[in-house]
Amino acid sequence: MHHSKKHIFFDLDHTIWDFDRNAEETLNELYHTYKLGDLGLNSCADFIATYTENNHQLWADYHLGKITKEFLRSERFSKTFLQMGIHPDAVPHQFEDDYVSISPTKTNLFDGAEDVLTYLQQKYTLHIISNGFKETTLTKMHLSKLNPYFQNVIISEDVGVNKPSPIIFEFALDKAKAKKEESIMIGDSLEADIYGALNFGMEAIFFNPTQKEKPENVKKEILHLKELLELF
Repeated sequence: MHHSKKHIFFDLDHTIWDFDRNAEETLNELYHTYKLGDLGLNSCADFIATYTENNHQLWADYHLGKITKEFLRSERFSKTFLQMGIHPDAVPHQFEDDYVSISPTKTNLFDGAEDVLTYLQQKYTLHIISNGFKETTLTKMHLSKLNPYFQNVIISEDVGVNKPSPIIFEFALDKAKAKKEESIMIGDSLEADIYGALNFGMEAIFFNPTQKEKPENVKKEILHLKELLELF
């Protein structure tokens, strides 16, 4: 299907590295470390669900340049604690730093990731384009043993703009010495990955494991990474 392609660009979080699963493991640990039940957070599951909703919305705003990295990091947990009824004076402000230091050390990948990358690496040159924070992205790549699969790891903080800006896609192609027509983007974010690539003039495949409704103008979709074995 994609015989003309030579370069495959992947998103990292929510596409290869299982962000939500790794976050859940970390938050379960921190829930007990910080004795959040004693603060009135009687359900760890509710805490994680509220955080996840807030974090996804803040990341969507960050992709679009509406907020800074610093605002995202200062807001996601404080907002969650306050929403769940914690008094402002009781909010544990070290929580964010502990989360950022622990979460990237988790190594859960999406099912089939290593098999798919091993297969694709034999036929294509693979790259990462990530809006993730630089220090955490490099830690995730190293500890999850992902570096050997990828020729380049493009991080938005290094480029100075986030996906969906065409500038980061142009930067990535220049670094890979690749042409648009021989490249394809795979990611979970419609705004950052899919529309970012399509508006740049590059094909894209929407990774949609949670089966969100697919817009009509997005032609290619996979629900599982192993579908790439058939597409490529």
